[in-house]
Amino acid sequence: MNKQKATLLLADGTVFHGNLIGNSGTNGGEICFNTGMTGYQEIYTDPSYTGQIIVNTTSHIGNYGVMDDESESESPSIAGIVVNNFSQVFSRLDASGSLQDYLVKHGISGIADIDTRKLVRHIRSQGAMNAIISSEFENDLEGLKAELEKIPNMDGLELSSKVCTTEPYYFGDDTADIKVACLDFGIKKNILRSLASRGVYCKVFPAKTNLTEMEAWNPDGYFLSNGPGDPAVMGYAVETTQSILQTGKPLFGICLGHQILAEANGVSTFKMHHGHRGLNHPIKNLVTGKSEITSQNHGFVVNREDVEKNENIEITHVHLNDGTVAGIRLKDKPAFSVQYHPESSPGPHDSRYLFDDFISLIQNN
Repeated sequence: MNKQKATLLLADGTVFHGNLIGNSGTNGGEICFNTGMTGYQEIYTDPSYTGQIIVNTTSHIGNYGVMDDESESESPSIAGIVVNNFSQVFSRLDASGSLQDYLVKHGISGIADIDTRKLVRHIRSQGAMNAIISSEFENDLEGLKAELEKIPNMDGLELSSKVCTTEPYYFGDDTADIKVACLDFGIKKNILRSLASRGVYCKVFPAKTNLTEMEAWNPDGYFLSNGPGDPAVMGYAVETTQSILQTGKPLFGICLGHQILAEANGVSTFKMHHGHRGLNHPIKNLVTGKSEITSQNHGFVVNREDVEKNENIEITHVHLNDGTVAGIRLKDKPAFSVQYHPESSPGPHDSRYLFDDFISLIQNN
């Protein structure tokens, strides 16, 4: 098989040459890396990665193919992938197809056969930045630079309203005792599965839905989902969250939902140097004193100084690598949130107790 050449260009001028995988063409976005050893399909279909090029640190990608029931959304919305060794064949007997065909089907370009260890070290040193992958500008670096300059910066970018559902929909058993209204900023399917498996009937609403419409369904609690983009520019979500808190009903937020809850209580957020993305991030629960290994995917974080100055917010979890805020709860409202992904998919199951905590909060409210 003849390999088509491809180029990866970073915003700081760094260039990598490799071979094309997936769809031919030119795609760009913010480049970041994920250290997870498994679960590439779940990563690619997580809406939180919208507009980002994913560098997989695992050496071999594509070796077990793809399966329809391992997608976290209807289709991947990533801007591209970067891998070391890409497998055109797959070993899993029950796979529905190859990763190569999957990428082509969804119009995603990628590059393989480059030194991903060198690239990740560069990102860790220089920080997340825009990049572009192309099989069309092999001998025209200036032309590729011009295309790269057209890509918007993630800082200040609102994306949730572009990836969320356009119409409300239901998930779970409609005879369940508990009803939860989920505000979709880019929700993962396994979050809904995690709630439904605990006897929750979910109604998922578009990101810009107001409280009046959600309250008309008379939910027992509210959920703020994960999603892409900068929380600081999501004023509509902050206002809705403030309205939800006034109802006194329990509220649980994950990842972007965690950041929105913080913003709704006067706590700022900011863009990280290169983010947290992987399946082995250590978190300490300050309430129980126990630690847990978690799945994470975020490029923005809650300002710890703001939280510590806020007398109405308690820090419940911290990231043990850098001390960033990984969980909060309000002292005067039944509301809490975490920066990481207790639903996993992919990742460890250490933090699934948080869904049980949410159910208990609803039952005891």
